[in-house]
Amino acid sequence: MQTRKLGYTDLGLTTVGLGTWAMGGPWEYGWGPQDDGEAIAAIRAGLETGINWIDTAPAYGLGHSEELVREALKQRSDKPVIATKCGILWNEKKEKLTCLKRQSIRAECHASLERLGVEVIDLYQIHWPDPDEDLEEGWEEMAKLCREGKVRYLGASNFTVDQIRRVQKIHPVASLQPPYSMVHREVEDELLDYCAQNNIGVVAYSPMQRGLLTGKFSAERLGALPLDDHRRRNPDFHEPQFSATLELVEGLKAIAQRHGKTCAQLALSWVLRRPEVTAAIAGARRPEQILETAPAADWELSQEDIDQIEQLLAERKTRTQ
Repeated sequence: MQTRKLGYTDLGLTTVGLGTWAMGGPWEYGWGPQDDGEAIAAIRAGLETGINWIDTAPAYGLGHSEELVREALKQRSDKPVIATKCGILWNEKKEKLTCLKRQSIRAECHASLERLGVEVIDLYQIHWPDPDEDLEEGWEEMAKLCREGKVRYLGASNFTVDQIRRVQKIHPVASLQPPYSMVHREVEDELLDYCAQNNIGVVAYSPMQRGLLTGKFSAERLGALPLDDHRRRNPDFHEPQFSATLELVEGLKAIAQRHGKTCAQLALSWVLRRPEVTAAIAGARRPEQILETAPAADWELSQEDIDQIEQLLAERKTRTQ
């Protein structure tokens, strides 16, 4: 499986990584009920395909996602690169809180190390730069954890260029983790160029737009989503965006089928067409999902494919205005 170097680091990541957001189970931004056995099987299946890194976070299932990673890696001699995050906490009512205070960042790191069952976190990322006024304080503590050997590299998730500049003065930024998909291209405006110029790796999340670009979504499936699935509240799953994206997918299916591929693979390969992007996160809840998407790591789209997709995206834009 193809790998790309992550920014200035010595980490070579497979261009598709395994995301564990959905498998963490219910929480404020969960995806409905999840079976732990299937989740563990999905992690192991992803590693067996050649994927060499896992993205997780304490917030995913309120610590449960990290615990599942630990369970899946038991008795494995070849340990993958592990990326996790900090800055999101929860109270006894399981309500989301944000905190970037020094003491909190340190406590989060120690808790993640214990849940993951590792001695060092390969990539430690601020999940969201919130509260903004505490950004430097949180990054300073992460840099201290790095110097202590508890963390190898520091990453920024959901940062603006200005926020990256602010923390760069304290400690090098190894990576940016932004949302990036065919229907959310904001990262192309400024962030990709900035990361390329500053040797910062880019790890794209939600390249399949929470399942919308897989070719497996429909109005019926949307209606059948569990009541606690966060996608019910997401604007992309409301009109006119929802129907416009489903129409887009019909056009994408023809391109994918021409190559004997799936829409999910096409969505991932499209994100990876940009040289600034180190890798894309393929979320999975079941083994068959990651077994489908992992091969996208080695599919390079032709210019003809890219041009045709651009036309389809232009048509979608007119339907949402």
